[in-house]
Amino acid sequence: MTVPADGNSPIEVLLVEDDPGDVLMTQEAFEEHKLRNRLTVVSDGAEALAYLRREGPYADAIQPDLILLDLNLPRRDGREVLEEIKKDEQLCRIPVVVLTTSQADEDILRSYQLHANAYVTKPVDFERFISVVRQIDEFFVSVVKLPPRG
Repeated sequence: MTVPADGNSPIEVLLVEDDPGDVLMTQEAFEEHKLRNRLTVVSDGAEALAYLRREGPYADAIQPDLILLDLNLPRRDGREVLEEIKKDEQLCRIPVVVLTTSQADEDILRSYQLHANAYVTKPVDFERFISVVRQIDEFFVSVVKLPPRG
């Protein structure tokens, strides 16, 4: 049975990030601001797709309500992952926020062409980073009506 994300229930967030420092900052942002949402982390694009497709060790994975996706990943980069997500009938409705250090116009344009729901450049300052993560959380939990999990 699927449970809709309704703004009152915690949501499942999948962070696709290979930089341990950025993973730690995101985890700290969730903990520091008492974000109730569950954060699952995978460290490369191939692992992200296996998780989303519930393959191998991820057979029992819970489908995320939101994906935070870095672009520069090993094995399969974030652009490839985004393209695979958005062309998959079961996954395409999951909002994907590209959260990356790239400020390149071609990365921004390509991400939106691949149907990213938002493109956010990671601040290097810890306090700003926490603020950005909190704003993403507030928007997708309090403002946006997310689709039910598939």
